[in-house]
Amino acid sequence: MITMAEFFSGRPTEMITRDLLGKLMRYESPKGLVSGYIVEAEAYLGAADSAAHAYEGRRTKANDALYGAPGNIYIYTSRGYYAFDIAVQSKGEPQGILIRGVEPKEGLGIMMANRPKNGSELTNGPGKLMQAFGVSDLHWNNKMLDDSPFTVDLLDTREPSEILTSARIGVSKRGGQTNAPYRYYVAGNPYVSGMRKRDMNLETHGWVN
Repeated sequence: MITMAEFFSGRPTEMITRDLLGKLMRYESPKGLVSGYIVEAEAYLGAADSAAHAYEGRRTKANDALYGAPGNIYIYTSRGYYAFDIAVQSKGEPQGILIRGVEPKEGLGIMMANRPKNGSELTNGPGKLMQAFGVSDLHWNNKMLDDSPFTVDLLDTREPSEILTSARIGVSKRGGQTNAPYRYYVAGNPYVSGMRKRDMNLETHGWVN
């Protein structure tokens, strides 16, 4: 069985981001288990990426978790919401992946109690999924996945029929990386943020299996 360390090891962040689609993200929350299949994620390539929090080597108390070992959790706030990022390169190389959307699997009742929304509005965005999961502080920031109640299950997976890319959403317009195609998502999945109704595949949600 492949480990998380092996999954991250020696591969470009863009490739890892793409391969996270369809993997199950679980959280053993204080209210019970919640989980969802990752349908949307964004790659951030560190010091050379003008849209990244670590652009030009910027390092602060707020983004220090990005500089951790592969599998280190980086939770931060944006526009009043919490977001979940995972450092994926060697320690000291601040590249990470933002989990932007999940299709719920377990704990739907818990998630709807945490965030009283129906359908895709429950978890189709980074702040929405964290609210649905019940994460409202930085307690697990700068902790390794293996030492936390969060898990990315590499065995419980779904296969996307098609993976699309686009520019990332809501990033800095400085530098030359604003429109870089580092956002990856499952084509047709209604839990992808900003997915138009006409582009949704309501029959298969964009999965092969």
